[in-house]
Amino acid sequence: MEKTKSKHVKRTQKDYSVSFKLQVVSEIENGELSIRGSLRKYGIQSHSTVLNWCRKFGSFDREYQVKSAMAKTPEQKILELEQKVRLLEKQKKSLEKQVEHSDEKAIFFDMMIDIAEKEFKIPIRKKHLPKQSSNIQNHGGDQ
Repeated sequence: MEKTKSKHVKRTQKDYSVSFKLQVVSEIENGELSIRGSLRKYGIQSHSTVLNWCRKFGSFDREYQVKSAMAKTPEQKILELEQKVRLLEKQKKSLEKQVEHSDEKAIFFDMMIDIAEKEFKIPIRKKHLPKQSSNIQNHGGDQ
């Protein structure tokens, strides 16, 4: 008798794309799925993995979510606003890291282009913008 392989492959956080994580978080926040439902639907192994995505990419922090339908007191409103500020600070920090990473990549690619231009003695970058043709310039005000 043949052994059947496991349906799910063991994955790490790095195996999931940011767009996938955002999709899962969006479905959870829109009420389309619960965290457990997302585990079943997408074969994600850990509840904490999805919870971390919700904290990192979500629009609210589940730990501090007030589950009351009653009118909120000023103290509750202040607490809620403080939590939103903390969440926005977390999201800002994450975005700043992404920008820093992108800047580092741009510098690295710039250096690679410089090396390639020197090694192969060919111009890769455009030194200036191409001149517009006279046809485009003439047709601009004729009509």
